[in-house]
Amino acid sequence: MYIENINSPADLKGLDIEALRVVCDETRAAIIKRVSRHGGHVGPNLGFVEATVALHYVFNAPTDKFVFDVSHQCYPHKILTGRASGFYGDDDQMNAVSGFTSPAESPLYDNFEIGHTSTSISLATGLQKARDIKGTKENIVVVIGDGSLSGGEAFEGFDEASELGTGIIIVVNDNEMSIAENHGGIYKNLRALRESKGQCGHNWFKALGFDYQYVEEGHDVEKLIAAFQSVKDTDKPTVVHVHTEKGHGFAPAVEDKEGWHWGNPFDPKDGSRPESPASESYEELFSNWMLEQMKTDPTIVAISAGVPIGAGFDAAKRELAGAQHVDVGIAEEQACAMASGMAKGGLRPVWSVHSTFIQRTYDQLAQDLCVNQNPAVVNVTLGGIGTMNDITHVCLFDIPMLCSIPGLIYMAPTTCEEYFAMLSWAVRQDRKPIAIRVPSNGVVHSDAEVDAEYSYEPSYKIAKKGSQVAVIAAGSFYQKGESVVRLLADKGIDATLVNPRYLHSVDAAVLDSLKAGHKLVVTLEDGCKDGGFGDRIASYYGDSDMKVLVGGIKKDFYDRFDQQQILADNRLLDGQIVEDVLRILSR
Repeated sequence: MYIENINSPADLKGLDIEALRVVCDETRAAIIKRVSRHGGHVGPNLGFVEATVALHYVFNAPTDKFVFDVSHQCYPHKILTGRASGFYGDDDQMNAVSGFTSPAESPLYDNFEIGHTSTSISLATGLQKARDIKGTKENIVVVIGDGSLSGGEAFEGFDEASELGTGIIIVVNDNEMSIAENHGGIYKNLRALRESKGQCGHNWFKALGFDYQYVEEGHDVEKLIAAFQSVKDTDKPTVVHVHTEKGHGFAPAVEDKEGWHWGNPFDPKDGSRPESPASESYEELFSNWMLEQMKTDPTIVAISAGVPIGAGFDAAKRELAGAQHVDVGIAEEQACAMASGMAKGGLRPVWSVHSTFIQRTYDQLAQDLCVNQNPAVVNVTLGGIGTMNDITHVCLFDIPMLCSIPGLIYMAPTTCEEYFAMLSWAVRQDRKPIAIRVPSNGVVHSDAEVDAEYSYEPSYKIAKKGSQVAVIAAGSFYQKGESVVRLLADKGIDATLVNPRYLHSVDAAVLDSLKAGHKLVVTLEDGCKDGGFGDRIASYYGDSDMKVLVGGIKKDFYDRFDQQQILADNRLLDGQIVEDVLRILSR
């Protein structure tokens, strides 16, 4: 194998074209081996193998700087920069390599931690400016997929790179796909450029001031090398537009490009995956509920920002929804502002967004939505410790972030029945923007009665009345609260259990009522405790005799963590919480 002996891009330089083609084949096989055993981003990486081999053959990393947008195309780069064992090695070797570019992993070849989209060109313009001021001569090379061009920061990066006017090379990997299909006006021009082999009169990149070159044969390493050699050491902003096929070289990924964007382990022979036990998911339940509502209410619209499957809207359901489903591309800012405008115009929009991505649009939430008090609904998914766990995808910060915005009601259902009751109320009400944190601990059912109507002011629900200790357990941690209360009962403590239902503010009446007969309040939230829900309760009790034990995750950027270990480190295992309660009470 060639790739076993490639420890840096310099090892490619002496190979001829035929040998480079073998390197491409081995690189693709290594990717398939890793993702079939370890899971990860499949289609985008398979489609950028030849281009990566050509880039590293032509340019001189680490002197020349590479920036990979969203990192969905960085696996071939990792293989060629000394990390091939993370793709063909054993499980420990695979676990040592992340799915995203990471300077912590490779300070020489990975310039940034990147896991969110559309940031690459902006980051690279910083390297461009630094090079220009220092007077050095290295190439700055950006790799960005066509799907990432729908994000507003990509345009800002293009705009600034053109303004700087010096050498930067932006490789646009055009595989005609985002995670799902592309959405946005720029894709009309990309299609025209593909159909004209780069020759059409209207050229978005040239209009912004870029030199432009088109490569139709995005899997021909020889032609790619020629294209990259022609722009190496340029002193002008330059775009190389490369047409590739998502999933290239692996038939299942080519046939179902959306389904194979990312995937769990599979059989590399045929792409089959082990049968999973049938189970409910909020994605499926939510999309089914929305489609039912749409049948009788044409004003209900589902919004997604590049990840429609994250709300259960696969291709078939998107077709069923028709005009009542809008995917804005990977542009959360647009989704938020558009939802506000829809609500102002008399529609009932529900925007579904993963916790880790909602932080990309803080200003639109504050200014475009909440200042205007338009009654859009934000469906926040995957919030909590048990969801995504890469450093760029940590889902712990939505509670502190959203709860800091005036005028936004943030609700935390504890069961499936409570979630849909809150969602139904939020969609029907017409006074306030409402965010709902979808439970992330699985679909938990309960036959307990849930309210059909909700107040605009926080209204906590006392589920069990006791004394000495009150456990206020929010959302996905409510079942943890139930367990803690049971364990305390075994210790002779009849604790109160409270379902707060609202995260953004406190129910003063309930908190005041707990002062009688209680010495300690325990708050539990599935997220960052710094600035979170529990901090508000602790602040409320600040000048009283009530003690407060705030349970949550310490603020930090965690990377590929073990869930149980993080819970243990933060004293959030059920037994640890009971130990801490007993310790405080014994003082």
